[in-house]
Amino acid sequence: MKIAEKTGKTVEDAITAGIMELAVDRDRVKIEVIEEPTKKGLFGLFGTSLARVRVSYEDNPGLLAADFINNVCQAISVKADTKVSKDGEHWHINITGPELGILIGRRGDTLDALQYLTNLAVAKQLSERVRIIVDVEGYRLRREETLVRLAKRLSEKVKRTGTRIVLEPMNPHERRIIHTSLQDEARITTFSEGDDKNRRVVISLKR
Repeated sequence: MKIAEKTGKTVEDAITAGIMELAVDRDRVKIEVIEEPTKKGLFGLFGTSLARVRVSYEDNPGLLAADFINNVCQAISVKADTKVSKDGEHWHINITGPELGILIGRRGDTLDALQYLTNLAVAKQLSERVRIIVDVEGYRLRREETLVRLAKRLSEKVKRTGTRIVLEPMNPHERRIIHTSLQDEARITTFSEGDDKNRRVVISLKR
């Protein structure tokens, strides 16, 4: 949490000074008035005391992520809106807008890169690791559903032919979807082979 204690001739002056020091929007801070400005001495002849406030701001990983993504979109002239939600320890950022294919890329490669950079940027600001999942117009859910259907269809083919099938290279998340979707198949086993970006899921009969 970031805290700034400031004084001013008025409470509003002190608040403004605190917000400027923290460099955040007013709707993101908590304001505590420590001391109201008062006149000192008999009939106020000996001056006044200043207002004193405490302005605090607790970093919100979701909002930090949204700010980073909005800046990226602005830099590449992409019109987009971001919606922040939280599920347990995971922060979800869903990006919506027209013509967002550039943010997804081939098989989600660009989206994965954006998610990786977003996590790095937020972790650097917070000095701790958080888990942020970035999606574009629900792409990840649609991709997951596609992979589950693909896994089921290919597993049936393996059962019919007895020949193992090697899928295209996938990232760790997508490989995990394939493994999970077939883990209860009595006759089918899955494993990964290859290195780095060429790592693939293999579907074969159990021996």
